[in-house]
Amino acid sequence: MSDLAKKLAGKFVVLDGPDGSGKSTQLSLLRDHLTALGAEVECVRDPGGTAVGDKIREILLDRGNRRLTATCEMMLFMASRSQLVAEKIKPALQARKVVLCDRFISATVAYQGASGVAAETIIEIGEAAVEGLWPDLTIVLDVPAEVGLKRAGQRQDRTGGKTDRMETRNLSYHRAVRRNFKQLHECYPRPVADVRANRDAKVVFRDVLAELERAFPDGA
Repeated sequence: MSDLAKKLAGKFVVLDGPDGSGKSTQLSLLRDHLTALGAEVECVRDPGGTAVGDKIREILLDRGNRRLTATCEMMLFMASRSQLVAEKIKPALQARKVVLCDRFISATVAYQGASGVAAETIIEIGEAAVEGLWPDLTIVLDVPAEVGLKRAGQRQDRTGGKTDRMETRNLSYHRAVRRNFKQLHECYPRPVADVRANRDAKVVFRDVLAELERAFPDGA
């Protein structure tokens, strides 16, 4: 097992960022890289990742549910997250696996924050929902809103997927989401690192690895 794999054993790492920032690509690259180094890796997504969470995810992303309030959205995200922590994340960490998560409370700060919910409120409720289990590191993949939405549209064209409820919101909303991600380090209770994601995926991945090495220099 490599030094990096040893350092990350039992660590919880989140990849987050605006729509189209390349989270899924980077998470896949990181999973494969760490597995090749000998680490046991558990990959999860938020919202969803459990039977209960997947049902909540359907509600949250359904374009027909336009009347959901920002506070209702936040509570639904937290409910899904609570189940994910109890059912998947906590057991994996106890087994000394590396947990890689696609989004977490950081996304709620950005998205529901852009809808008017105070960051302090989100973090306070998040603390209760996850019973104090916060990521050891959150890596925010930063892209301009225009670039991210274009990428998301191109992905849907390739896969035949549909735009979800969050992606249908206007450009000013997505710009506010990006601002919230860029300011996350000012309010978040655990470490946050920013990586410019408007570049080739391999270059971005190099910086993701550099942030992991910086965050866990001695396996701390």
